[in-house]
Amino acid sequence: MPKLIDKEVEKSFRIINDGGIILYPTDTTWGIGCDATKTVSVEKLFNIKKRSMEKPMLSLVSSIEMVENYAEKQNDKIISIIKNFKKPTTVIFSNAKKISPLLISKNNDAGFRITKNIFCKKLINLLCKPIVSTSANISNKPFPQSFAEIDNQILLQVDYVVNLPVKNWNITPSSIVKFKKNGEILNIR
Repeated sequence: MPKLIDKEVEKSFRIINDGGIILYPTDTTWGIGCDATKTVSVEKLFNIKKRSMEKPMLSLVSSIEMVENYAEKQNDKIISIIKNFKKPTTVIFSNAKKISPLLISKNNDAGFRITKNIFCKKLINLLCKPIVSTSANISNKPFPQSFAEIDNQILLQVDYVVNLPVKNWNITPSSIVKFKKNGEILNIR
């Protein structure tokens, strides 16, 4: 399977690097994504999901070090907590920068999740930038529990559907948390 993953990473990289949108399996639900730094692509993603641009989407990164290129640096205590999360967890970081303004809240916050999924990690490392990750559903509709449940409107609008087997993958959206300055965790979802 490593060769298949590498082949899909290369195809996905070309699409995303050219401003395209992919449908791909993540470490949570099926996701729709693009280069988090390309506002035109992010806007297209909002339109595919029929999502209000007032509700920013999260981005996947490959490491805490990558997050620190796009948001405020965290203290060692918080970094240790983040590195020890057992399940996929999106963290809301302050002072977001260098990503599309559509991914940044009015408070200048942005959500990042350090992915453990090998396909996503390889793609992010090849791109050297975060990728947007939003569930593959039309806004306010249920999350798809399998590829077969993904709305046809989404399938027809993405530029590429990643072709990887997804048996036994997690189908639950990530938790969302934010840290207070003292390191206390606020659970958002």
